[in-house]
Amino acid sequence: ALGLARLDRFETRKAEGAAIVNDGDSITLGAERIRMRGIDAPEYQQTCRKDGADYPCGRLARQSLVRLIAGRPVSCSGWQHDRYGRLLGYCKASGIDLNRAQVEAGWAVAYGDFETEEAGARVGKAGIWAGTFDEPQDWRDTHGHGLVERKHGTLASIGDALRAFFSFR
Repeated sequence: ALGLARLDRFETRKAEGAAIVNDGDSITLGAERIRMRGIDAPEYQQTCRKDGADYPCGRLARQSLVRLIAGRPVSCSGWQHDRYGRLLGYCKASGIDLNRAQVEAGWAVAYGDFETEEAGARVGKAGIWAGTFDEPQDWRDTHGHGLVERKHGTLASIGDALRAFFSFR
């Protein structure tokens, strides 16, 4: 009973409204900053290579998310925050799963979720997969931007839940 009582502290937070798109995997809804969970898009300043030339893949990743949202209200839900205080969330606009769509379009890599969608984008040479690029985390490490979100999967999620549970004791 004690364990179950503590699990209710894992409330899912929800935010919705008009989105300000910060980059290819983060938005702001009102006062809530959101990092889209399970994906990692090139940083806004990041460049990639295609046909022997650099191009602004970070800006194109942001433009992709702007097009997906298309001015519609966005709703996001999540239960954890990153070290910058951003909600790690899954986001939708008019029923479109924005996290999934960014990976399918090739403007974000899978980061613990959406591996099937990434494989499809890679085979189809969509977005960043049309050329070569540094993984966004590697680019951040090289350019001093640090860790944004730890790659997660089932075991990591269980570990996060256990850590949070025992921190309430």
